[in-house]
Amino acid sequence: MPASEPVSDGARAAVLFDVDGTLTDTVYLHTVAWWEALRQHGHEVPMARIHRCIGMGSDHLLGALLGTERDHGADGALSAAHDTLYAQYWSRLLPLPGASDLVRACAARGWHVVLASSAKKTEAGVMTRALDVDAAITAVTTSSDVSSSKPAPDLVEQALEKAGVPSSRAVFVGDAAWDAQAAREAGVRCLGVLTGGWARQELLGAGAEAVYDSPADLLARIEESALAAPPR
Repeated sequence: MPASEPVSDGARAAVLFDVDGTLTDTVYLHTVAWWEALRQHGHEVPMARIHRCIGMGSDHLLGALLGTERDHGADGALSAAHDTLYAQYWSRLLPLPGASDLVRACAARGWHVVLASSAKKTEAGVMTRALDVDAAITAVTTSSDVSSSKPAPDLVEQALEKAGVPSSRAVFVGDAAWDAQAAREAGVRCLGVLTGGWARQELLGAGAEAVYDSPADLLARIEESALAAPPR
């Protein structure tokens, strides 16, 4: 498909991509890793509840699952256990169908592409390598860059800063309600994809203006989407 003429630096615009569940097929791997980490520390939490919290950073996830009155001193050990368990999958991580091509297509249309992940820096690096889109990416932001992760807007705001664009010249793409909420709080338009296990109406209700079945579906319909061409 033909690409729009790239915009000049003076009129730059950015597309911000969540990674887990949006570009890489990792949501349920995180669910299993958190389930086992919690179980090892004496917490029996159903996977269905854990799944609904994936996309949050660990700071918010543990609060949602264990409550604000939990022993906060154990958070580091729980997070470390998750990281160790999840790392077993690193060599097998795969992009979702169409995800890498979608990132490249956005860059070809003149968008500055920023990955905005709630993962820690090391995890985000593994996923970025799996996507194999380094030449198309302007920057990467992770939970390591901010004091509060999604659904707080900090990560989106940091991504805007790295892209050098105002919120009015950006679009966020994510798979969870937490993505849409963070984008809304930051004043950024949001598109949703269903590859994280959330329902279409849930994403729309959280603030997504349109929802697509997958990255491949968004790529196939890119000319009629908010990603057709950067605003001028």
